[in-house]
Amino acid sequence: MTYDANGALLSTELPGIKLVNRGKVRDVYDLGDALLFVATDRLSAFDVVMPNGVPRKGEVLTQISLFWFDLLKDIPNHLLSADVTTRPELVPYAKDLQGRSIIVRKVKILPVECIVRGYLVGSGWKDYQKTGEVSGIKLRAGYQQASKLDEPLFTPSTKAEAGEHDETISFDGVAGIIGADKAAKIRDMALKIYTTARDYAAARGIIVADTKFEFGELNGQIILADEVLTPDSSRFWPAAEYKVGTSPVSLDKQYVRDYLETLDWNKTAPGPQIPADVIKRTTEKYLEAFRMLSGRSL
Repeated sequence: MTYDANGALLSTELPGIKLVNRGKVRDVYDLGDALLFVATDRLSAFDVVMPNGVPRKGEVLTQISLFWFDLLKDIPNHLLSADVTTRPELVPYAKDLQGRSIIVRKVKILPVECIVRGYLVGSGWKDYQKTGEVSGIKLRAGYQQASKLDEPLFTPSTKAEAGEHDETISFDGVAGIIGADKAAKIRDMALKIYTTARDYAAARGIIVADTKFEFGELNGQIILADEVLTPDSSRFWPAAEYKVGTSPVSLDKQYVRDYLETLDWNKTAPGPQIPADVIKRTTEKYLEAFRMLSGRSL
């Protein structure tokens, strides 16, 4: 295992177990009849992995995903277990893996990022300012930065390779990739999951501004996969500090993005070293997001 000077887990090595993929954040291993997803503390922003990580980030991502998988149990998903000690081959590594890992079914991941926007912010706000549209969807006039949209929008994108940038595509573009029936299915599932989570979080003082999902196929059924509604895949805003017309305070890695926007950096690899105070505050934001959503502390 490789940790940085702040104790953030940057990469895993599990001798004897096949590494399938080392993504922006997750290391994925093949267990034969299942996969092991390990959420490291790697920090990705603008599709670039930073040289230093955020301590406990992987733990928070995993625990928030588990929380949502349980809350959304009527939506089929890929989770088998969060206890790595149920697999004898993982027991030697349990100290490093437990709490930040899940064992999941093998599914065929659909090659689309399913983004749902409930508020007008980020790239959506920039598109709207230029064109009056978001991802090719015409919106009414009069929205401000961070305005709540009249209804949530499904704004999918391609899935980029590491170091590349995702590209927005239309619903018809999704249908062209996976077929119209599957496109409609994942759109409807994404919108349902978002609205359910949005309403739950709102009652606990968090605005879910937008999020992205991944879906896979298993035995002809489309199921929810990867992470779900975490600070890495979503924008979480404390409702008490939300104000239309500004870039809201966030409980996610937007804090890091905002810092990076102040630098003379072209948003391509290699990423810059993130200062210790920004890292510390980011850890605090992730932990606060979990506490507010679940009512528990890690």
